[in-house]
Amino acid sequence: MVLSMTGFGHAKIDFNGKIIRVEIKSLNARTTEIRSKLPNAFREREMDLRKKVMDALQRGKIDMTISIDGFSDEENAFINADAFKKYYKELSALRQELQIENGDILQSILRIPNVIGQSEEMVSDEEWTLIEKVVDEAINNIQKFRADEGVALEADLQERIDQIEGHLKAVEPFEAQRLDRIKERLRKNMEEFAVKQQVDQNRYEQEILYYIEKLDINEEKVRLSQHCSYFREELKTGNEQKGRKLSFIAQEIGREINTMGAKANDSDIQQYVVMMKDELEKLKEQLANIL
Repeated sequence: MVLSMTGFGHAKIDFNGKIIRVEIKSLNARTTEIRSKLPNAFREREMDLRKKVMDALQRGKIDMTISIDGFSDEENAFINADAFKKYYKELSALRQELQIENGDILQSILRIPNVIGQSEEMVSDEEWTLIEKVVDEAINNIQKFRADEGVALEADLQERIDQIEGHLKAVEPFEAQRLDRIKERLRKNMEEFAVKQQVDQNRYEQEILYYIEKLDINEEKVRLSQHCSYFREELKTGNEQKGRKLSFIAQEIGREINTMGAKANDSDIQQYVVMMKDELEKLKEQLANIL
């Protein structure tokens, strides 16, 4: 099973005339990041809610928003009368002393910190139970979203691996021809050189074998095939967090493809190497979204 790091989930519940809404969305990221936007009354339990979401979603850039409809922080706002009176007396005295023209003192005072405050509202245990319930529901919804997207991602990854294996098989007919052409070219060059120089035939054959071994790509083909099989097996495992492991396997696949291209010395094989690299890059782009 493959899970996407991208997802969205929301839920809501009605409590005493207030509608509590929870929205959680996530994007792909190398690490786990979470940002939360909560009403002031919920701040005391913010860390608990953040931990609940992080434990469930495991990885990604996560945004959690909790809002309340039918209720706002302004309803708890109040004016600090003692502070207001104190500032008003002092400002009025200064205005008279400095002979300052009349201005809007009221608006100026209201902008002073602590003149307007908010009373703290306690959240009951019953309400916290409902809040946790609606957060759990939003988490379940985003997990379902991730799983649905993961199905499409898994199908695409399977297709990329199939394409790489198909291009690898297409290389085989050209491999034997490639070695024969190289041997024939070396033989002709040697015959031209032998006209002018005396050549040790045994040493010549040893050098040819050594050179041909350096150009042999059989080991790379075998390892590439094994890596593709391993990648496909890992896709089917029940492990939820498999994005990093699949990325490591993809790196090994890329290493074998690059080595094959460096040793190929053949235009036909190089074309298939380029096509394998193209499929691998598409695969890596999708792996960036895997949990």
